Amino acid sequence: MFAKFIATLAGAAMMIAAAGARPVAADERDLARALALIAGVAIVSKIISDNKQDKRDHVATRNNNQYQQHYYTPQRPAYIEPIQPRPLPQKAQRKLLPGDCLRSYNTRDGRVRMFGQRCLQNQYRYVNRLPEHCAIRVRTSEGPRRGYEARCLRDQGYRLAHR
Repeated sequence: MFAKFIATLAGAAMMIAAAGARPVAADERDLARALALIAGVAIVSKIISDNKQDKRDHVATRNNNQYQQHYYTPQRPAYIEPIQPRPLPQKAQRKLLPGDCLRSYNTRDGRVRMFGQRCLQNQYRYVNRLPEHCAIRVRTSEGPRRGYEARCLRDQGYRLAHR
């Protein structure tokens, strides 16, 4: 509303300025020019008003659509790339023992859980860094076995890697 008032006021000011520059004699040309000027000002003010109204309607429509949607439905991508985990740092890898090497043996003294020495040599890079006091030798019904006691290695900070 304020914009219409200013547009009308500007149009009237231009008319007065145009009329003041000419002599007072009013012939048909001056009348036609004045009418053309008034029509031009009216057209420009209508265009400005419509433009502002369109912006208001656009904002109102956008806000209404935003509140009408009550739930969110995610769009699934056509292809999901598998996530590749980053490798652990070497210092952390040293403390992870392969799960395939963990064996359980029945002996005269009871059940013993240990990592087989030969299996560790084949699957674990840092066998030479394992603590010596965890190395054991047990007699089983299948013969003597060498390896590292699982509980001792756990106490030293070694963990079982995922199988």
